[in-house]
Amino acid sequence: PSPIQAQAITPLLEGHDLLGQAATGTGKTAAFMLPMLQRLADRRAERPNSRGVFGLVLAPTRELAMQVNTAAARYGAGLNVRTLAVYGGAPIGPQLGALRKGIDIVVATPGRAIDLINRGGLKLDEIEVAVLDEADEMLDMGFVEDIETILDATPDTRQVVLFSATMPRRIEKLAQSYLHNPVTVRIAREVLAEGDAPQVR
Repeated sequence: PSPIQAQAITPLLEGHDLLGQAATGTGKTAAFMLPMLQRLADRRAERPNSRGVFGLVLAPTRELAMQVNTAAARYGAGLNVRTLAVYGGAPIGPQLGALRKGIDIVVATPGRAIDLINRGGLKLDEIEVAVLDEADEMLDMGFVEDIETILDATPDTRQVVLFSATMPRRIEKLAQSYLHNPVTVRIAREVLAEGDAPQVR
């Protein structure tokens, strides 16, 4: 596991809320998605008739939503997990149709999530895990009210996971409002020698 995975997976499996500071490309998608899939498998074993959306991931852009959704489908292939990416700029009809058939994990941009909630397509009453991925970017894009509306519509018992590359005051405020006694994981950025470029794999 990468450092973020090594520190985040166990507390998430135990059901703790988590506040994670980690840059893009450090393996955080697996850090939140693998525990979410494990908990989904556990719920299916305990309550096989639960049909509602289990996990919701909010992402700032359609590109990131698609990327996280692809990872969820790949990691959850052995569980026959049903995942769906929903974002603006794509027709809403097929997204509503897929939600009606039943989806386990929805990866959404905040604006489209609100739209689907308002149309009665996205129901959050059975959500057990809510993830804010790249939260600082979502706040920079003006999504704070949408995020609050979405989280307010989820059960109080749900687990909240917040990942952000930076921790400005606004993120800390959001975390204080919605996370209960979170485990905090901070992965420092790699320090590079003067003139070196970060390696990207």
